[in-house]
Amino acid sequence: MNDAAKLAAEGEPHGTVVVAEEQTAGIGRHGHSWYSESGGGLYMSMILRLQFPPDALPVLTMALGLATQRAIEDLCYVRCDLRWPNDLILKEGKLAGIMVQAVDKGVLIAGIGINVNQNAFPEELRPIATSLRMETGQEYEKEALLEAVVTESLRYAALLVDAGKNHIIEEFGARSTYVRGKAVSVDTGERTFSGITAGLDENGFLRVETASGMETVIAGGVRPAAVIAAPTSADR
Repeated sequence: MNDAAKLAAEGEPHGTVVVAEEQTAGIGRHGHSWYSESGGGLYMSMILRLQFPPDALPVLTMALGLATQRAIEDLCYVRCDLRWPNDLILKEGKLAGIMVQAVDKGVLIAGIGINVNQNAFPEELRPIATSLRMETGQEYEKEALLEAVVTESLRYAALLVDAGKNHIIEEFGARSTYVRGKAVSVDTGERTFSGITAGLDENGFLRVETASGMETVIAGGVRPAAVIAAPTSADR
């Protein structure tokens, strides 16, 4: 993403893409690392020059998630799940991650990492990560997938600007099993709690019904949890 940010500062246009065969310092949300095997995955950063209200910025991550999901589905015939706000999941393993950084007024860098042809992961990641090849037994053409992801990303970004955030929020809710009725554990960085997901609010933030009432998650890590008893009126 640093290289893309430098190019953006030099005036490179909307839609410019930087692709790496390997990342030596791949990052995710909240400073987490992103494992990037040489030649195994698709690691890209895209310059986006967009004009929309500041409250639509969190929804851009969701829009790019939809774009990546669509590209994989259309090209690889694989249906992934969307885990709010920025992960693609395949058979309970993390397949892809998305991060957006604002680098200037109206200029953003979108980083998208997809596990494509990896055969294995380091031991600590095996329980939580997967790749297209590991799940289907097929090897995929990364250049074709790159083209599809870029095309869909630009389309969804334009849709967010032209139609507003409501359409993205509704589509994300329809194409993600994590948005409603899912037992989850949430780590906000300041505290951890569990509950049942209860949809997205008007800003695209995740609502979680807990034993003590409704929580709105503005940012944080969401993971599946054991079945949690629904709160009762007495709990509230």
